[in-house]
Amino acid sequence: MHLSSRCEETENISLGIEQTGKNSSHDLIHIQPRDINPTFNGSSFQSTGYSSNVSFLISPKQDNPEKKDEPMATVNNENLIFYPAFCFKASPTHFTWVKMGAADVHRLRKSSDFVGQNIFFYNNHPIQFVSLVGVIVARTDIPRRTILTLDDSSGATIDIAVLKKTSPKPSTTSQTTPATSQGAPSTSQEKTPWSSFSLTAPTATNLIQETHVTSKDHDEIDISALQPGTVVRVKGTLSTFRSQMQLHLERFWLVRDTNAEMQFLDTRLRFLIEVLSVPWVLTDEEIETLRDDAERCDERALEDKRRAERIAKKKIEREERHAKAIARRYEKEEYERERELRKVREDGERVMRKFGFGGKGEMDST
Repeated sequence: MHLSSRCEETENISLGIEQTGKNSSHDLIHIQPRDINPTFNGSSFQSTGYSSNVSFLISPKQDNPEKKDEPMATVNNENLIFYPAFCFKASPTHFTWVKMGAADVHRLRKSSDFVGQNIFFYNNHPIQFVSLVGVIVARTDIPRRTILTLDDSSGATIDIAVLKKTSPKPSTTSQTTPATSQGAPSTSQEKTPWSSFSLTAPTATNLIQETHVTSKDHDEIDISALQPGTVVRVKGTLSTFRSQMQLHLERFWLVRDTNAEMQFLDTRLRFLIEVLSVPWVLTDEEIETLRDDAERCDERALEDKRRAERIAKKKIEREERHAKAIARRYEKEEYERERELRKVREDGERVMRKFGFGGKGEMDST
């Protein structure tokens, strides 16, 4: 009885849409009975009532027939304008650590205009550095890197890759001592850090030592504190592995309390709403200004390159001149030595003849 009365009440529902244009004959949405709670998903209606029998007729509102509504800015929107690389310095996201959630990182896409440049886009915002806060839920050690799995409660997790640098272990003089100072037997095998899963052979760890390094500058970084259950703030560069987004760790900080985590979350949400969700738009004047700056920078770079080439050429010419001068000096010195040698030889022959030792033939025979 309740269902039938409910259907009678909603038998001839019509939703009117306010119109300011000329044509309004198709601006009513007619919902058949039993459709209690229809929802609109952006382009069509979907019934959430007891029956899916929904019929409607709707035409978009147009204040000006000649002006069409602008498309909604989404990540996959093909109507977005992707500006050339010389405009990136005007972007609010390219040269900064963008605070994002793991789910938003997985929504980043590449553009066909920037293949091989490792630049990702949210809408048309270029992004290369990101910052996240979450809890480490897994740590996996493999031969050349450590994989940390971060969960920031955004609906997805993300892998953080930390590169390893291997080097031979330094030799020690006392590798096999019978006992320590407490009397307990000592072992040469070091204690390996905790890992959810490890593929490193035990024999390999005895011969080499591994240190973690950052991916960009290859500076050493100690991640021994990044164990499962640790709340951490990470910063890293973006990459893909098997079509999945991942981070390369550059730096991190441990989050000590919930207040810091909530402050980061508030900043992240504000940036998402105020910046990332709004398409990046540049005017023609701004583009021309950036183009002129890029051309001037290119001219300066070209001039610097030419100056460096001139300096290198002058250096080569100077070295050639010095080499020729040294060769001429060496030849002159060799000539002087030969002349002095001949003079000494002649004086020796003259002295030998004076004392009756004969000529040059006798001297040679003796």
